[in-house]
Amino acid sequence: MNMLAASSWVQFIVAFLFIAVCILLILVILLQKGRGGGLSGAFGGVGGHSAFGTKTGDVFTWITVGLTFMFVLMSVFGSWTFVPSQAAAPPDEVQAAPGSEGTG
Repeated sequence: MNMLAASSWVQFIVAFLFIAVCILLILVILLQKGRGGGLSGAFGGVGGHSAFGTKTGDVFTWITVGLTFMFVLMSVFGSWTFVPSQAAAPPDEVQAAPGSEGTG
């Protein structure tokens, strides 16, 4: 199998998962209740009530921590995946100048 074709599928999967984690992380952060109520107040009504129950702060906090861990993990794996392979291009060998052997 061609290495270029295999790496493009891996890169596609890593990029897709990275974008999915980013979108989920954005949505979970926007749903969290902030000091001023935030977007979660729009879904949960007025006051301290929430559409997702009373322990949503704890649940969303743990989901945010998990997604943040996935974000960092995907960032590291993505930086490793998208770096061009050094094995594809052999290093240039330093060639001695003609007549340099035996001098000195």
